Amino acid sequence: MVKVLNTGALILALALTAACRDGATDYDGVERTTVSTQGNNDTRVAKEVFGYLPVASTQASAAIGGYARGCQAGAVQLAETGPTWQAMRLSRNRNWAQPETIDYVQDLSRFAATLPGWQGLYVGDMSQPRGGPMLTGHASHQSGLDADIWMLPPQRLNLTAQERENISSISMRRERGAYTNDRWTEEHMRLLRAAASDDRVARIFVFPGAKVAMCNWETGDRSWLRKIRPWWGHHYHFHVRLKCPAGNTACENQAPPPPGDGCADAQVWVNNILNPPPPDPEATPRPPRGPLRMADLPGQCSAVAAN
Repeated sequence: MVKVLNTGALILALALTAACRDGATDYDGVERTTVSTQGNNDTRVAKEVFGYLPVASTQASAAIGGYARGCQAGAVQLAETGPTWQAMRLSRNRNWAQPETIDYVQDLSRFAATLPGWQGLYVGDMSQPRGGPMLTGHASHQSGLDADIWMLPPQRLNLTAQERENISSISMRRERGAYTNDRWTEEHMRLLRAAASDDRVARIFVFPGAKVAMCNWETGDRSWLRKIRPWWGHHYHFHVRLKCPAGNTACENQAPPPPGDGCADAQVWVNNILNPPPPDPEATPRPPRGPLRMADLPGQCSAVAAN
């Protein structure tokens, strides 16, 4: 979940972004870039359009635009309860995604059910029925290719709708995310390794201390670690982001992570959490952005909203 940073944290975030060399990113690791809006003068606030649409569009499935500036056509709803998963916070109506994301979550939940102490997965926010900007919370999760997986190991998969509103996940961090706490287990690392090893995955966001813990834990193939990226928050859940599905020409992939396992970069994040760098006197805070308008989204999103 994206949180608003205070002034001191914003300065630190700017320094860490440069240190971590993960591109110009600020919304769950993806830049909200400027797009052409030629001929589109729709000034409606996009979240006020997409935030109230209750069901998917009657179109072929497609992820449209980017993760933080897009929408989704023909979304599929993750069943509220399955053999190895439960969708949480049903009142938000955010258990919708592209078919590839639904398949991925179900596959990962089956793996989770093989771990000691895990019955499967508690699945947090995915996307709204037609994607797009949300009324609250995330700035990404717009194109049906993002999913939050709770860190809480499910002990039962028969929670009622009300229990799913009341129960909370558990934090895995200490020292503001520099380290993992005593709730962090090898099973969490095995789950994240399986999650990142899937070819469909572009990135997984988790707090910096968890990335460093996994770097220290892995003694074999380290290629999967490249996809594990440190980011703010992400200590109650980890955030999976899939690549654009093959043939989905309207979808915009994020630039791939830098080469290598990313462990040195994660350690820089940790070092800067423990010893924040001094403020840059020449840094100019970025002015606050207004909400996305319909004209800011890809043109296809107007048809998604209308169908």
